[in-house]
Amino acid sequence: MAPFAPHALLTGARLRLGASPVDIRLRDGRIAEIGAGLPRAGAAVHDAGGALAVPGLWDGHVHFGQWAAMARRVDVADTSSPDEVTARVARHIAAERPAPGTVVQGFGWRVAGWDRLPSTAELDEVAGDRPVILISGDCHAGWLSSAAFRALGLPVHEGHLDEDDWFPIYTRLADLPEDPAVVRASLDAAMRAAAAKGVVGIGDMEFEAGRLEWPARTAAGLDRLRVRTCTYPEGLEDAIAAGVRTGDVLDETGLVTMGPLKVITDGSLNTRTAWCCEPFVTDDDLGDPHGKRSVDPEELTQLLRRAHAHGLDGAVHAIGDAALLDALDAYAASGARGSIEHAQLVRMEVLGRFAELGLVASVQPAHLLDDRDSTEALWPDRLERCFALRSMSEAGISLRLGSDAPVSPLDPWLAMSAAVHRSADEREPWAPEQAITPHEALLASTDGVSELAVGGVGDLVLVDEDPCPAGLSGTAEQAARLRGTRVLATFVAGCLTHSA
Repeated sequence: MAPFAPHALLTGARLRLGASPVDIRLRDGRIAEIGAGLPRAGAAVHDAGGALAVPGLWDGHVHFGQWAAMARRVDVADTSSPDEVTARVARHIAAERPAPGTVVQGFGWRVAGWDRLPSTAELDEVAGDRPVILISGDCHAGWLSSAAFRALGLPVHEGHLDEDDWFPIYTRLADLPEDPAVVRASLDAAMRAAAAKGVVGIGDMEFEAGRLEWPARTAAGLDRLRVRTCTYPEGLEDAIAAGVRTGDVLDETGLVTMGPLKVITDGSLNTRTAWCCEPFVTDDDLGDPHGKRSVDPEELTQLLRRAHAHGLDGAVHAIGDAALLDALDAYAASGARGSIEHAQLVRMEVLGRFAELGLVASVQPAHLLDDRDSTEALWPDRLERCFALRSMSEAGISLRLGSDAPVSPLDPWLAMSAAVHRSADEREPWAPEQAITPHEALLASTDGVSELAVGGVGDLVLVDEDPCPAGLSGTAEQAARLRGTRVLATFVAGCLTHSA
């Protein structure tokens, strides 16, 4: 894809249902003109055929390298026990016969709901001398074979690892030997799949140094998406030394920009490590029934203050309500700007403060589909405060939707439908009072762009029908309409990145 199409013309597009078709001129990456019967001379013409044109979609929170790697991993999702996981791994090894020393990776197991914890020894029984690394469905835990620990130069640990013990290993997965051509192909396929969903940009929260990785990728032709990279505390000083600030362009195509400092302050629901004001409701003997505070409040404040002083926004991971309180205090004390990532469990009395600080709620609605059963089991006394999208919106907090892929699929239509209906099966929606409307969900998925206008960026999507029509009978029908939306074409900076 050329970095910027010098001149493209979309003919016969509709900007709203029932409106007359118009032409949209894209020049030098922006919308240069909108009108009927625009001159075609010198333009690459794309016939919209009366399709509806909407702003391009963003996924505000992705781990893109890990999402692309899903094509190379064993699927161990929807397993109910360690035995079922090891059986799938054994079948994969028998069928694929990976070369000696090749690392076998799997994804998707969730210990919540299992009647026992996994052991290294039982994984060794099927792995033998092959390194096997199994990533949990929420990416907050890992289960490794003994050979995998040895391949990483680490002492063998009995049982699974979570949070502080796991994340340093998680960051090293990209360093394990893999065929570069296979890795590139999976990245390209993931970008094409995202474009086919109408995605024009992502907030990449990968652990790697994205400000270095992504410019190299776009230079190599992996240039179908806009990308906002981040840095973690470990890379903060390097980012400061490089003089990069949030919003700075990092590559020659103009598609890669510097994003925030990402700080993970607590764990997750399914690992029972989200930092909560009240304890988890469980019969298990937890080290701390309130979860795990990963970063001391004073340290968090200092990190945000240093980032802010050097032009970097913050992006603070806070799933539990106690973690949210810590994050709000740190933002207030540091003067930093940015987002709360996840905001899965909130306290209603602090939402006004959340809004006053001007923070964005970067939320992943599809998690409420995956986490419903776990939430009802572990947080049954606080269901009305989980994924409180309506309350946050009414408090004046800006919402930004994402997937946290690979935890949930990189699919903004799925995220929107979950935010609108809050159920994925025949059960009634849970906490339906926290649903938002289709229009609100769409706006939260377009990086704040409410309509296509002259002077705006040339990022847009053509869809076969209005995803948010009036007159549908209820949220289930609205959600089905969103999920069924067909993307006909996607343009990024005026360039065609997908055509059905």
